[in-house]
Amino acid sequence: MPNFDRKSHWENIYQTQDLRNSGWFQPTPETSLNFIEKFNVPKSAKIIDVGGGDSLLVDNLLERGYKDITVLDISAEAIDRAKQRLGDKAEQVSWIVSDVTQFQPTETYDFWHDRAVFHFLRSKEDISAYVETAQKAITPKGILVMGTFSEQGPTKCSGIEIQQYSETSLTGMFKPHFEKVNCRTVDHETPSGSVQNFVFCSFKKK
Repeated sequence: MPNFDRKSHWENIYQTQDLRNSGWFQPTPETSLNFIEKFNVPKSAKIIDVGGGDSLLVDNLLERGYKDITVLDISAEAIDRAKQRLGDKAEQVSWIVSDVTQFQPTETYDFWHDRAVFHFLRSKEDISAYVETAQKAITPKGILVMGTFSEQGPTKCSGIEIQQYSETSLTGMFKPHFEKVNCRTVDHETPSGSVQNFVFCSFKKK
C-alpha cells in the first residue's frame, strides 16, 4: 500500500467508530487474562499492553490490583477515549502514543501483551523493528504474549491487509530471543456476529 499513513488511518478509525461496534471489542478479554493468571504475574509486575488503544484490558488489570501498567497505541484518539472511560483511574496508568515500530522504550517490562498489532506489520523492516524492540524492552525471563489472526482467520481488518500466522510461523519470528511456552487458537466473535480465529502464543525471554 504505497504512501500508507498508518497513524492517520487509525486516528480516523477511533474518531469515527464506537468501541462497542468495533470488531476487536471484548467486554472481558478472557484469553489475555488467562495468560496473566497462568504465569502468576505478580501485582507489582511491569506490564505493557501494545496496541491497547481503548481496549478494556487495562480496566480489568486495574480491578485486579495491578500497579504498574503501560498502554501504548499509535492513536492519540484511542488513548484519549480510554482515559475518559477510566476517569481518575487513568492517572494510575502510563500512556504512550507511538507506532510500535518506532517505539524507543526507556524502561523494561516483565509482561508484554499484544493482541492484534503484530499481524498488521507486513514489511520485513517493520517486523524486524518490532522483534528487536520487544527483545530490548522485555526483562530477562520476562513474558511475551502475542495474539494474531491465524491461517483460518481474516485476511483484512479495518481496511488493512494483515499477515496471518500459524503456531510455527509465529514462533519462528521470535525464536532468536524467545522460547515458546505454549500456543492456542481462539475464536473471537465480533459485535456483528462474525467469528475471527486467532492464534495466541506465549514466550519467555531467553
